[in-house]
Amino acid sequence: MRDDTTTRHISVWVAAPAEAVYALASDPLTWPRWAAGLAQGGLRRTERGWVADSPMGEVLVEFSPENTFGVLDHVVRMPSGEAVYNPLRVVPAGPGEARCEVVFSLRRRPGVTDAEFEADAAAVAADLEALRGLVEG
Repeated sequence: MRDDTTTRHISVWVAAPAEAVYALASDPLTWPRWAAGLAQGGLRRTERGWVADSPMGEVLVEFSPENTFGVLDHVVRMPSGEAVYNPLRVVPAGPGEARCEVVFSLRRRPGVTDAEFEADAAAVAADLEALRGLVEG
């Protein structure tokens, strides 16, 4: 059986402690300020959970629970019902270091063209740069 899965790890180094980056990025209310790919139209809390407006329609966003490991994974449930799992991590540079790396693992979904995958990767990179700018201010 052939496996066409492609994953690209997109990262940015941030000149701030991992805990500070995690504290900001783990708050869904900050996502419209840096995660344009998901929250450009804003995120709002509803009885169904966190909801965002997207070009495809309304999507439901499920965030990982608060944790001490820097895990910011989230699942985006598309209007079609498709669930897209998005691994996102804040990784400390090392003990006592006041910087960290933020890593998003972009997974290519079936039917996504090369051009669409490259556009998704560029959007993720821009979002991570926006997060860095927000934190480093």
